[in-house]
Amino acid sequence: MHQISNYVYARDELLGMNIPTKRLPNPYQDFPYMVIEGVLSPHECRAITAAALEDKEAVQAELRGRSLDTTIRKTDIHTLSSEHRAVYDRRFEAVRKEIEDFFALSLSTSTDVQVLGYESGSFYVRHSDDASELQDHNGNTVGFRTVAPERKLTTVLFTTSYTPNPTDTDHFSGGELLFNYLCDASGNTITLRPEAGDMVVFFSNPYFSHEVLPVKSGYRLSLVQWHNAHT
Repeated sequence: MHQISNYVYARDELLGMNIPTKRLPNPYQDFPYMVIEGVLSPHECRAITAAALEDKEAVQAELRGRSLDTTIRKTDIHTLSSEHRAVYDRRFEAVRKEIEDFFALSLSTSTDVQVLGYESGSFYVRHSDDASELQDHNGNTVGFRTVAPERKLTTVLFTTSYTPNPTDTDHFSGGELLFNYLCDASGNTITLRPEAGDMVVFFSNPYFSHEVLPVKSGYRLSLVQWHNAHT
């Protein structure tokens, strides 16, 4: 393991890999990612979640424009109403400078917001947001091929909360956000269990490869964007 912030380490196999877009935050920060609490209010979270649950036109998520093998990803994509998009934009602008200061960059263009719904059994296997994994004949990852260089930063805003035993559609069990190559000082893989209203922000490069573990019960909803930036 090699230390990349005060409390987080990266697994050593990354050191020998070809990572063209490698970039890490200031190593003197406690964590190499941000968790910004309360970006959305509880009322806003419930309203956006309710709208997604009522959406009869949700589509199965694709992988960069291609039809998707559901052994890789099982997720529904919803559309934000104009009202909820305006709320999202206001809340994002309120934290923009905090994000830019943390990562020492200036955000430029952004993708549309993906509204991703995970019902029981839904998941997304390990992936990098800006690259595809390169594997040898034994299936071992040996490097990465950049496929979306305009994705410098990823933001994930949750409208439902993790809990071990959900009793309503505002909560879910399972569905943890796991950073595959990041760990603590004891070697435990960094795993986040989000609260409704929280935004998780991280670089889109392979150091921050991640997966969504299978949802066991309840409903997991997140608003995802990818951002280009000047560094």
